[in-house]
Amino acid sequence: MPSRTKLALIFVLLWFSGCSSKEAPLKVYTLNASSDIKAVSNGKFRSKSIKVMYPQSLKEKISQKMRYSYSHSEQGSYQNSQWSNNVGKLLQGTSIQALEQSRLFKAVLSYASTAHEDYRLESTIFAFSHQVRGTESHALVSIQFSLINTDTGKLIKTKRFNYKVATKTTNAAGYVEATNEAVGRLTKDLLRWLLL
Repeated sequence: MPSRTKLALIFVLLWFSGCSSKEAPLKVYTLNASSDIKAVSNGKFRSKSIKVMYPQSLKEKISQKMRYSYSHSEQGSYQNSQWSNNVGKLLQGTSIQALEQSRLFKAVLSYASTAHEDYRLESTIFAFSHQVRGTESHALVSIQFSLINTDTGKLIKTKRFNYKVATKTTNAAGYVEATNEAVGRLTKDLLRWLLL
């Protein structure tokens, strides 16, 4: 068999083998925390503005990857499932939406805004992952918020919110459902904390 024919045959076989391999489709999920937040009729911040800063992370790089762990030392990320956007942006957007719906502040600004704000809300992500231990499966959400007066630079208050919500299934879909429940609780607890 001439070398050109062999080369053409190899090319055709490689092309067909590439076409026949099937990968599982990528599933994209987003945070969809409950939106039944009631507007506040009065409060100490009604005439003030707040800027919601982009969250920081101490352990993991903030990305679209959905992280899981089977032990304290064994961690990974789902290959066929991911968040619709960077987790930091999703959390920031959820916080902004909750603050706007509550009408706790006169104006709610994102960190990219050049407008001057009266207060700044900073956050640090300690955990945002799917934890599987044997037959138990949980969505973990642990975020610390700090309220800062931007005129004085003084820390007004800080609090860490921790949630561990059982998942109905051990896959990404079960994790997302439990995470949405945890973030829904987080937004309501955050608003109550700011009102104190």
